[in-house]
Amino acid sequence: MEDEPVRVAVVPGEPEAEALCGLLRSDGIECGHRPTAEADSAFEGFGGEGGAHEILVHPRDADRAREILADVQP
Repeated sequence: MEDEPVRVAVVPGEPEAEALCGLLRSDGIECGHRPTAEADSAFEGFGGEGGAHEILVHPRDADRAREILADVQP
């Protein structure tokens, strides 16, 4: 399916995911997040609230979302 969500970031917990999705939404990008248990997560072992979450957007918005997130993530 060509409109499957694309992961643009992984953050340590749900509050961070919601904050970043809020930022993307304020720029007109539909965003969602969900827990991820991927072993390659940079936050594995960190105790973020709800565990690591991946941030998902439509493929058409992925490049713009990554640019926006690059400006606010370390």
